[in-house]
Amino acid sequence: MSYVTWSRRKDNANIAEIVLQREEVLNAFNTQMAKELIQACEEIVQQGDIRVVGLRSASPRAFCTGADLKERNGMTEAQWHEQHRLFEQMFYKLADLPMPTIAVVDGFALAGGMELALNCDLWVVSTQAVFGLPEVTRGIMPGGGGTRLLARRIGVHRAKEIVLSGKKFSANEVAQMGLVNRLVEPQDLDAAFLDLAAPMSRNAPLALQYCKSAIDELTGIPDAQGRERELYWYNKCVDTDDRHEGVRAFNEKREPRFAGK
Repeated sequence: MSYVTWSRRKDNANIAEIVLQREEVLNAFNTQMAKELIQACEEIVQQGDIRVVGLRSASPRAFCTGADLKERNGMTEAQWHEQHRLFEQMFYKLADLPMPTIAVVDGFALAGGMELALNCDLWVVSTQAVFGLPEVTRGIMPGGGGTRLLARRIGVHRAKEIVLSGKKFSANEVAQMGLVNRLVEPQDLDAAFLDLAAPMSRNAPLALQYCKSAIDELTGIPDAQGRERELYWYNKCVDTDDRHEGVRAFNEKREPRFAGK
């Protein structure tokens, strides 16, 4: 049985979707599921022509509820650390996808499940979604980006409230905090995802990748260093065939045909 699958959208081959489908345990990830998510990310990169990736659940009940604590029950400390190194690789493979990534969230997104979403670039969220980082209620702490990524998006004070309280938060609450790009009714999730992903999928692939990398790198660094690094990414983008094609297409009054070169 596969717990993670991926495919290109039939209506847009440049958009891929990774689907979590361990529905009987609300997509809690175990060792096998983590390995499959890593493999899915690697296969998508190998395709070479995928421009946007969505991460979603096969079930409206839950996006993901974090690590499977039943599998972890009884583990030695050495076994726990070994498994967590695999989970770290899973989070980083998702975060390091070069193209824009969009978490499509319905139902529960808790603990490592919320961290999976945090390792995506953008969020499309159902009004029925529920978020939380409850690790402190189990004597643990977030280990997949919760203490590192959340404050970048919503500020230190709100991040500390979510992490230190261990409470659940509604979709409306996290949207008001600034975490959400699109907040829609559950039946509108796919349309909202496509509304966000489709324009990106038509843009120059390398420009998308360099913009994503620049924003991630430049956030929070000193401005003098940021200026230098911003121009590094800009010049990489200028030195591409796609830049020449974009200018030609503008002057010829036609849609550009980007090749990712």
